[in-house]
Amino acid sequence: MKRIKNIFLTFILAVASASCVSKLAYTEPDLQLPEKFQYTATADTASIANLEWRQFFSDPALQELIEKGIKNNYDLQIALKQVASSQEKLKQARFLQYPDVGFGVSAQISKPSENSMNGKSLNSFLGQSHVEDYNAAFNLSWEADIWGKIKNQQEVSKMQYLQTYEATKAVQTQVVAAIAQGYYNLLMLDKQIQIAKANLELSTNTLSITEKMWQSGDTTSLGVQQATAQKQSTELLITQLEQNIAIQENALSILVGENPTKINRTIEMSDTSLPQDISTGLPAAMVSRRPDVRQQELVLLESNSMVGIAQANMYPALKITANGGVNSFKFDNWFQIPASLFGSVLGGITQPIFQKRQLKTDLNVAKIQREKNVLAFRQSVLNAVGEVSDALVSNESLKVQEQKAAEQVTTLKGGIKSAEMLYKGGMANYLEVITAQGNSLQAELNLASVKRQRLSSIVDLYRALGGGWK
Repeated sequence: MKRIKNIFLTFILAVASASCVSKLAYTEPDLQLPEKFQYTATADTASIANLEWRQFFSDPALQELIEKGIKNNYDLQIALKQVASSQEKLKQARFLQYPDVGFGVSAQISKPSENSMNGKSLNSFLGQSHVEDYNAAFNLSWEADIWGKIKNQQEVSKMQYLQTYEATKAVQTQVVAAIAQGYYNLLMLDKQIQIAKANLELSTNTLSITEKMWQSGDTTSLGVQQATAQKQSTELLITQLEQNIAIQENALSILVGENPTKINRTIEMSDTSLPQDISTGLPAAMVSRRPDVRQQELVLLESNSMVGIAQANMYPALKITANGGVNSFKFDNWFQIPASLFGSVLGGITQPIFQKRQLKTDLNVAKIQREKNVLAFRQSVLNAVGEVSDALVSNESLKVQEQKAAEQVTTLKGGIKSAEMLYKGGMANYLEVITAQGNSLQAELNLASVKRQRLSSIVDLYRALGGGWK
């Protein structure tokens, strides 16, 4: 009884010691963030990334696509399964501080040689030629968390779970942005094919006028050939745009987890609207809001706990084992209580001394890995700040480009009218008319492209700031 009492006292002291040990302290790296983003006038705490995606994208057709994507996109579903898997591991980690308990039943029969010492002893003392042993027992094993190893293991599981959660949010931001980009690209292609069809009508009229003038002898057959080639070039462009529209619709369908199909559009590119007050907020807020950056910080926290585990492995470990049950050398009285009852308790402290430098190597490697993750975290923050700056400068530049492109379209459309009037009056040749139409077509196509690029830059900024996951 005294021995059992001493072991029990050791058990209580170990539990008390474990409760006083905390996990390894974490010091957040110095990120040296700027006070405000480049290309912003003031440091404002408000940010478009705080808007839910339904508030940021007001187009009902686009909202429907994004909703389908969040529900059906396979990359997002895979990420959610990873969250569920890590959640199960997190639940299991909560039981690490409890003892392992098992139950086993065994039966053994052995028959020694009759000419052996064991065989002769059996015949002499027991009058039998074999030995039977029947055992049924519970086994318990428990290690005291004196140095915080189990707490750090639980912390690792928690960080891994949170990483998958942040990874899911990062995938959602990418899916939302990709759907919006694809949708706006589709609107651009719609506008471009509309422009091309209007230009085809102009080319058809020009060809008709040129043919009449050729028949009346006012121009050569070369003029007819040039006008025909201009019309054919526009028809070829329309065919290419139709192909691009179909491919873009297929890509969008796959993004939202559906078989390739037609994509509903209820508005034109000129009717699209995104928040015009583009406030970015502070860089420090972006770090805590952007999922991929937050995920990288969680990797750093995980490696910090791994250092704690490596340190704890170098210190003494207190382990307590116990087993008890019923044992008998005869099957008939195997479960005879209390005669068949047995039990044992063992407590021991083990200190690793020489393991071929394995433990020290593990600790040094864990520290190096933590240093690598510090650098990776800083790199992810730097990349995020760079992406925001890129989106800001693109948006500002594209705003000017859109204005200039619109002015160019107005000028060249006026040039078409002037060229047609001069051509009909014999004051200009067919090449000037064809050139004016071709220049106007390219300018209008370019304007549609610039408008799409500006919409894309705003979407890029929204994603780069960490918007789209709520």
